[in-house]
Amino acid sequence: MEKREEKRNLETIPVGSLGVIALEGCRNLGEKIDYYLVKWRTERESEHKESLAFAGYQRDSYLLSAKVPRFGSGEAKGMILESVRGDDIFILVDVCNYSLTYSLCGRENHMSPDDHYQDLKRIIAAVGGKARRITVIMPFLYESRQHKRTTRESLDCAIALQELVNMGVDNIITFDAHDARVQNAIPLHGFETIRPSYQFIKGLLRNVSDLQIDSQHMMVISPDEGGMSRAIYIANVLGLDMGMFYKRRDYTRVVNGRNPIVAHEFLGSSVEGKDMIIIDDMISSGDSVLEVASALKERKANKIFICSTFGLFTSGLSRFDQAYKEGLINRVLTTNLVYQTPELLEREWYINCDMSKYIAYLIDTLNHDSSISDLLNPNDRIQRVVARYKTGDL
Repeated sequence: MEKREEKRNLETIPVGSLGVIALEGCRNLGEKIDYYLVKWRTERESEHKESLAFAGYQRDSYLLSAKVPRFGSGEAKGMILESVRGDDIFILVDVCNYSLTYSLCGRENHMSPDDHYQDLKRIIAAVGGKARRITVIMPFLYESRQHKRTTRESLDCAIALQELVNMGVDNIITFDAHDARVQNAIPLHGFETIRPSYQFIKGLLRNVSDLQIDSQHMMVISPDEGGMSRAIYIANVLGLDMGMFYKRRDYTRVVNGRNPIVAHEFLGSSVEGKDMIIIDDMISSGDSVLEVASALKERKANKIFICSTFGLFTSGLSRFDQAYKEGLINRVLTTNLVYQTPELLEREWYINCDMSKYIAYLIDTLNHDSSISDLLNPNDRIQRVVARYKTGDL
């Protein structure tokens, strides 16, 4: 995989000198990505390395120094502390990192998605149109849960996307968008939504032994109708059966801004004695996935693995601790695309899927203006990792 990537990228001239700006909430992820970029570009042999087009190609770090200082009133400004003229800029932002705080009139205020999004705009404004190209990598798409309009209500995600492209952003890369159709708001600009299917499968196979990956022993489950395509993809790639739940809601009432769920109804073949892979885009409070796990256990399912791109755990970890203790779930896999608490990383039931190498591949390839289509379709890599698992090489 690595060698193929290296080879492919050598033939094209970079768009511009590479610069990565990791906003404070994405600092750890940015440093890991930078490690891979530095490593690959140091090792990469190129006959053109000395040419002017490759100026600044090999550096000790591609992270640019930027900050967003705040005034006592909570107001802020974006600052970039080095030149970005003619650079190919990639800006990383995690809108879900609530661990960051700032002083608001002497009180400690936790940063909300709105604050992070505003900081992103401040940094884009600080670039001031001087960069060759700007790509925003926003793993959790800001306000993406408000993706369609049903009554008189705002369409925040669509507004945000239009705002970003109007400020000069060329491409937006996100992961597992709640509904990819939101890109219709910016039909003439680059928008990629990427699913970490390969990282989930690799994480599961590396951490759990004795899995039998065939349709007699394993099934993929979608916890709702919205996430069907995720489950269908993994089921097809692994050659498994698929089942889904749909939420029966009480449309006569509204609780916490939505209609309460009455029951989870199951559609699919028998789950008895089979291991379950529940796949979803996010764990918010965790209510839905735990109810689905419980319903599967009632139907005599064997081991249950929950894979979710974003582990927000908005109601804490105690419910998952309890479910693990009761044998309801075996493992929970989420990525490091959003903030993870130290407590989460220490949990016995938790598997962390690191996305930094994958994002580094994307940045490296895009900087060379090469195609990323094979990176977006991980079928070959999934087949290879499953074959290695079956022969005991993983």
